[in-house]
Amino acid sequence: MNTCVPNASRKSQIDEVLLKLPGVRAKKISGLDAYFVDDKMFACISGNGVGLRVPAATAIELQFSRGDVVPFQPGGMASSREWIQIDRADAADYEQDIELFRASLEFVKGARTR
Repeated sequence: MNTCVPNASRKSQIDEVLLKLPGVRAKKISGLDAYFVDDKMFACISGNGVGLRVPAATAIELQFSRGDVVPFQPGGMASSREWIQIDRADAADYEQDIELFRASLEFVKGARTR
């Protein structure tokens, strides 16, 4: 059972923010709407938020400094230390996180593949 299905208008608002970044493509993976750069996932919609891959130190800092950032746990399962989730009631407000999305994109582009 997938409880992480975003409503269409919320997804389209998030698409507006993320798909304008250079090289970003959207596709579904494991039931999640995900965003990729160079075939590597850097963000995805999960529940009421957007999961985002950042350096582990940045993830820790953001979780302690921002009330809208929590550990990324898609479907209630813990993920890696490099993933956080930003929860915003209004999806249009993700525009405020554009620099963080850009930093994530650059981090993922530079990451080694496993």
